[in-house]
Amino acid sequence: MADVVSARRRAAKSKIFVSVAVLAAIAGAAPAGASTQGSLGATSTGSVTITASVANRAQITGLTDVAFTNVDPASAATAAQSNCVWSNTATKGYSITATGSGTSGAFTLANGGLSVPYSVQWSASGGQTSGTALTAGTALPGMTSTAANPTCSTGAATTSSLIISIAASNLQGMTSATSYTGSLTLLVTPQ
Repeated sequence: MADVVSARRRAAKSKIFVSVAVLAAIAGAAPAGASTQGSLGATSTGSVTITASVANRAQITGLTDVAFTNVDPASAATAAQSNCVWSNTATKGYSITATGSGTSGAFTLANGGLSVPYSVQWSASGGQTSGTALTAGTALPGMTSTAANPTCSTGAATTSSLIISIAASNLQGMTSATSYTGSLTLLVTPQ
């Protein structure tokens, strides 16, 4: 009888051992591209897979303040400046949204109750004096940058142009010797 009990115990232990070995093999199975562990020995080699990614980012630099001083109201006043826009997307694409400091983001300059509108244009090339007209608060999509880095410190020095104009008819409505001021915010979104 003791031999029967002993045989049953050995069989049960064997089943448990096989079950544990199968579970350990399943749990230890490494997914494709996962790290591998070294074995005990004079030397041991393991490996790890390294992955990296970055989020969509954009940057605008090279902007300068605009001053229309003592302009002749007989003709439009225009100021164009080149700047740098960088995007890290695969296409280097971006959209540009301009918002003025006037009511509801309007492109206006003001002095107390006096105000004068201005227009804004954008070009995805540096050194331009005209471009696509922007509407306040509305994105202009489909732009592409040629910048090699966020500040254009290598490669192309400028990648885009901002053009601001005040029409002659609006200049003629301004009061002389009065400064009108406002701000323009440019939002670059990578695409």
